Amino acid sequence: MTSAARSALNIAPPVSAFLARHGLANARLEPLAGDASSRRYFRLPDRGLLLMEDREDLAGFAAYVRLSRHLLSLGLSAPRVHGADPSNGLGLVEDFGAGTYAKCLSDGASEADLYVLAVDALLHLHQDARGAQIASPRFDLSAYLAELDIFAQWFAPEVNPALDRAFFAMAFRTLWAEALAPVGDMAETLVLRDFHVDNLMFLPARTGVARCGLLDFQDGILGPCEYDLVSLLQDARRDLAPGLEEDLLSRYIAGAPAALGGETAIRRRYALLGAQRHARIAGVFMRLCRRDGKPQYLSYLPRVLRQLEQALIDAGLGPIKDYLDTELPGWAAHGAAPAQDLKGMIHV
Repeated sequence: MTSAARSALNIAPPVSAFLARHGLANARLEPLAGDASSRRYFRLPDRGLLLMEDREDLAGFAAYVRLSRHLLSLGLSAPRVHGADPSNGLGLVEDFGAGTYAKCLSDGASEADLYVLAVDALLHLHQDARGAQIASPRFDLSAYLAELDIFAQWFAPEVNPALDRAFFAMAFRTLWAEALAPVGDMAETLVLRDFHVDNLMFLPARTGVARCGLLDFQDGILGPCEYDLVSLLQDARRDLAPGLEEDLLSRYIAGAPAALGGETAIRRRYALLGAQRHARIAGVFMRLCRRDGKPQYLSYLPRVLRQLEQALIDAGLGPIKDYLDTELPGWAAHGAAPAQDLKGMIHV
């Protein structure tokens, strides 16, 4: 690849030097579409490799390398790291191809089959005691509450501009601290955190749960098993076919480790963690639009708010729902509003 072509892709000198050290000085690079993060990926055609660049989050890059090895040791499919420069956030990682769950679904693949495979991959991880045997941060109460601050800071003021933000944030935290107490010290497994169709790959040449390829796990933490299940089955990006969520939740419950306490306990945590996650995501999507200039994420906001309202009901979090209804009148109605109206509301 010529230097002019590399320059056009904004390839920094450390990247060129890294590729040269691995005998890839002239390799052709094809940029891949980005996500909500600062990471960049380039495909090396015919090499079976991706170049990963994450110069803004070196700690996250180091975690990616560590967690990739861990997941592989458990018999799961994470991209194998073939070379790394941690000081510059550069890695050569296995290329799983283009078969994300999202693409497979759009191409007509069986939704039920793909989701069953993903649930079975989670069960494989959760049933293995080694899953939690890795140095990672804990998903403790302080972490849950810090995530909910995103809702208080970014979403709440958009609904009620006259809101006393400091008072709302404090009261919101107090209500959630009580609600989340049952999961505040649970560290049962490695939680991948973004376990959804854009971060899962179908690898048909492999067998068993290894057919489910895992991406974007560098933010993994130790926490409750049900968190990734919520990420998968209550996805901000898409609705499941009617009845499929219940079928998959029942499948997970039937195969769940006995230590989780059975169906009632699993369903209770599933709803509670769903409510916390949806509140965080509502704040994140608004922040992506307001701060980062990415209004496209607002198209998912109506679904997230519907999910949040239902999860508050399912989890029995009446005091939190009542507080939102009082301080943010009509907040849930935004879930039924067209994305275009939301864009106009926040002056995108």
